[in-house]
Amino acid sequence: MAKGIIYLMTTVVSGLIKIGKTGNDQFENRMRVLESNGYANITGLKREFAIEVDGYDDKEKLIHDIFSKSRIADTELFALDIEIAKSLLASLDGKQIYPKDKSKKEVFKESTEEIKLKADGGFIPDGKYVLNRTIKDFGKVEGKATVKDGVFTVLKGSLCGNTEKGYIPSIRRNTTIKDNILQEDIVCMNPSSAGWIVIGKSNNGWVEWKDSQGNSIKNYRDKEK
Repeated sequence: MAKGIIYLMTTVVSGLIKIGKTGNDQFENRMRVLESNGYANITGLKREFAIEVDGYDDKEKLIHDIFSKSRIADTELFALDIEIAKSLLASLDGKQIYPKDKSKKEVFKESTEEIKLKADGGFIPDGKYVLNRTIKDFGKVEGKATVKDGVFTVLKGSLCGNTEKGYIPSIRRNTTIKDNILQEDIVCMNPSSAGWIVIGKSNNGWVEWKDSQGNSIKNYRDKEK
């Protein structure tokens, strides 16, 4: 079976990814072309993961079939969470081509952690919330947040802790924090994501965030409006 590379790319459209294939000796050129020119009228493509596998034609077809319900017409674009696709590709036998600074095991673990974090949902009533905690070797963190129409937003000016080594979710990696102060309002998918921004490490946001009466918002979890 012929060897080749299956790759994943994000696009300028949030939640829209490209799943494609290329020959071993064409990967870098293919990435440059796509990142420069876009694909199917979609721009802002950025490489996220690539793996060399045996029978890459058949494996790409299989992956396209698995995600067929998310496929956009007859393109290689999919309305799909990049972490779901990445965790699948990282589980394949083969040599990881990109990224080069992480192993397949690390990529798979980080992707599954991101998926779990995004799935951590539940109802929170509109209002103001705070997170106050003392972190060893750092000191106090003080987070402020609001919920409006179900949207959880950590507020600019929150005092945030340092991150640990190892896995750091994308929402924290992509957040602007200077001198431990959050520089912008950040919309979060759930309280634990918001907790990552403020605390800088894994947490149970349903316990960490409190309402104006000092009650953990876990009291609201899974309750209906």
